[in-house]
Amino acid sequence: MNETGSRKRAGRNSSGGVQYLRLKLTVFVLVCALPLFGALLFGLRSVSWVPLLAYGAVSLVAFLLYWHDKRQARTDAWRTPENVLHALELAGGWPGALLAKQVFRHKTRKVSFQVVFWFIVLLHQVFWIDQLFLGSYLF
Repeated sequence: MNETGSRKRAGRNSSGGVQYLRLKLTVFVLVCALPLFGALLFGLRSVSWVPLLAYGAVSLVAFLLYWHDKRQARTDAWRTPENVLHALELAGGWPGALLAKQVFRHKTRKVSFQVVFWFIVLLHQVFWIDQLFLGSYLF
């Protein structure tokens, strides 16, 4: 078997599904819980519904852009610049990006991309910890 074939199957089980699906879903739920709770609380307290709407809308755009970029990568066509993907993640699209990365197996191996992605997720977590528990001390 060639190296490309081996790499394409890595991360997938024999039935073609994603390996460690329960673990990955658990991580997804855990990293989304605080921002979702915070955004809902902002809306319910009449602060603003914008964070909740932004997470949903920008996540959808990010998911679709990852899908498009994966299709472009397969055909060696023009690709979406990584800074555009990161800008969408920073704008609140990281949940959609995280889901798309697993569904499409896209941008999961490039370490420099992963570091920036997870730093953006961490920033969102710190923001909501600050807003909900520290009284907006940091931001």
